[in-house]
Amino acid sequence: MLTTERHMEFVEVFDSPGKGRGLRAIREVWAGDVLFAEPPFASVVFDSHAASVCHSCFRRQEKLQRCGQCRFAQYCDKTCQRAAWEEHKQECAAVKSYGKVPNENVRLAARILWRLDKQGSVVSDTQLAALEELEDHIYDISEDDLKDFKVDIHNFLDYWPRSSKPHTVDSVSKMLGVINCNGFMVSDQRGLQAVGVGLFPNLCLVNHDCWPNCTVVLNNGNQSAVDTMYHSQKRIELRALGKISPGEEVTVSYVDYLNLSEDRRRLLKQQYFFDCTCEHCTNKTKDELKMAGVPEETVKEITEYSRTMLEKMEKARIEANYNEVVKICRECVEKQENVLADTHIYQLRMWSTLSEVLSYLQFFEEASTYARKMVEGYLKLYHPNNAQLGMATMRAGVTHWQAGFIEIAHGMICKAYAILMITHGPTHPITKDLEAMRMQTEMELRMFKQNEYVYHTMREAALKNQPIRMMAEPATESIKNLFRRK
Repeated sequence: MLTTERHMEFVEVFDSPGKGRGLRAIREVWAGDVLFAEPPFASVVFDSHAASVCHSCFRRQEKLQRCGQCRFAQYCDKTCQRAAWEEHKQECAAVKSYGKVPNENVRLAARILWRLDKQGSVVSDTQLAALEELEDHIYDISEDDLKDFKVDIHNFLDYWPRSSKPHTVDSVSKMLGVINCNGFMVSDQRGLQAVGVGLFPNLCLVNHDCWPNCTVVLNNGNQSAVDTMYHSQKRIELRALGKISPGEEVTVSYVDYLNLSEDRRRLLKQQYFFDCTCEHCTNKTKDELKMAGVPEETVKEITEYSRTMLEKMEKARIEANYNEVVKICRECVEKQENVLADTHIYQLRMWSTLSEVLSYLQFFEEASTYARKMVEGYLKLYHPNNAQLGMATMRAGVTHWQAGFIEIAHGMICKAYAILMITHGPTHPITKDLEAMRMQTEMELRMFKQNEYVYHTMREAALKNQPIRMMAEPATESIKNLFRRK
């Protein structure tokens, strides 16, 4: 049964005006405090990453060990395989019997229902919402999505073993609907790419705000210690971005703030079926900055042109045609220059992609120019403790280090570290990487100030042994939206 009080140490369930249920703080919290941590009720790796990511800890690995029974699930090692067995056991037999692997939605729905049949819809004293209480919005699904939804129901019923407890079409639909609007993006250990989807019941109670007071980060846990006493579960953490007073609602942003208010509202209505009435949407806060430039007529023309070029660029990026991406971006950036403001979101998107792809192609000096412009623009738009800002600043710092601009690199890495200490916490792998990088750049900066020649000689050696390895390839599924929609 659910606890009647429905509260945890820092938060409690309450009726949020105009939003339905929500969570509010019951104690004062400060930037970086964890309001709650929650393991997934169930989670699965995306179909597209099934062969490159561990199905237990979601870490990306080059060599994975395949499950000997179903030949589908893959793990870092025996430790991860043992840790995942309870969740994989029934799936393993079902995949073997079905003769193929269903898609991620069907796999997640099955894992949820197996656990629900065994343990009920509340599995711990700290779970604030039963699964049947979560929204499914089945009646709001569009015509096109409904076709795919019906296919998923059909495939689920084919996949579900006869030896398991039978479920009605309604209960399967309910669960697939819950996943559709509550499935949370699960990232790899670097937090740079979405590799799976999971259901976190408490997180589903946290309402949206475009300028939120909290952020969510995935901690992949630790299964590597010899003594299992020191193992920790994969879990999300809800972390405060600043001071939150008792009685104040805790909120997260479901979409990236780097969209105009009307676009955010459209996305939220389309994906999560509600009208956003937050202060930033109501007042169209920072919208003018995001579309700024001079003269007005030329800005309109270049904005339209940029929109077309962004679509072209995205297509080339998905096809991994990076030389074409660079060509499109350079052409567009040239037209945008001296017309669009440094906060115009289409220009920022071009700078972001250009810096990322040029860095991958090892044109570090040119990449650093666009990375610096991008960060300067982001600083004028994002919340000072926004995780996207922290990650972008980290990436820009690494690019400057690779280009040999040690003073700017160290400054950026220190700024990124301060943000990620709040958004990710000191034990997260990214923060640890950044700490190593900070020490490295600090040492190099001292050396640079003492003797530039010696510094440049030693830097060549350091480049061959980078203390931080950013994404090997520009990510196609970088995490912009909090929850995943199919």
